Amino acid sequence: MSAILEPYAKGAAVARTDEGAPRRVPVRRQSLQHSQVGPVLLAGIAFVYLGLVLLVPLAAVFVEALRKGAEYYWNSINEPDARAAIELTFLAAGVAVPLNLVFGVAAAWAVAKFDFRGKALLITLIDLPFSVSPVVAGLIYVLVFGLQGWFGPWLAAHDIKLIFAVPGIVLATIFVTFPFVARELIPLMQAQGREEEEAAVVLGANGWQIFSRITLPNIRWGLLYGVILCNARAMGEFGAVSVVSGHIRGLTNTLPLHVEILYNEYNSAAAFACASLLALLALVTLAIKSLIEAHHLKEDV
Repeated sequence: MSAILEPYAKGAAVARTDEGAPRRVPVRRQSLQHSQVGPVLLAGIAFVYLGLVLLVPLAAVFVEALRKGAEYYWNSINEPDARAAIELTFLAAGVAVPLNLVFGVAAAWAVAKFDFRGKALLITLIDLPFSVSPVVAGLIYVLVFGLQGWFGPWLAAHDIKLIFAVPGIVLATIFVTFPFVARELIPLMQAQGREEEEAAVVLGANGWQIFSRITLPNIRWGLLYGVILCNARAMGEFGAVSVVSGHIRGLTNTLPLHVEILYNEYNSAAAFACASLLALLALVTLAIKSLIEAHHLKEDV
């Protein structure tokens, strides 16, 4: 019986010869020919949609920025208030990104490599800026550090100014950007497991040797990718920074806030000129991200 049923288990049909002995007859399996119409149609819809909501507005920014000529464009981004806004934008990103880099690596290492009480709470707190509106985050800082806030009188007594000043802008930028590095590294480090680190501990390696020789080389591309995303968000942040900045021209305006002020003053050409700098930063970030992904894929192959 098993000899008769065996061909069925292997996907073949059974026929009988004239002598009555069973023989195998190969079953013709019709291959499914996927139609090319579906993928082409879906790709076309995607490209049309992206063109309408992304490429056309992006091109319009540069067209409007250069509408009054290259000289006006240069003067718009080179005037004192614009330069101050650009410098403050880079300052906020330059402080927030390294701090979030250190925090992200430490948090991801703790979550992925160790089991401890409060681990779920830590992951929830890391995701908090994703669920809280940036405007609400700015209002929280005003409530805590503002003149009428919890620590406002103490800060004023010690001549420490956070709200409507550069430190408040940096704090708000840190808050909205700190999940990016950690969230990029946590799944990567969890997928890699703990075996290599545990083997290094058995061989007598200390914590720094484990991190520098094993952990860091394994996460370097994910770390760089997280830093790029963090930097892009830091430079383009508007909501939280708008609440804590006070909109003081030349002092507490970042580049997105400066664009808003120019646009509200009906100086659209100058507003689009400054906005084009943010668009260029976004394109550069996208190009670097694509190069990193291509290099990573090449290494995997």
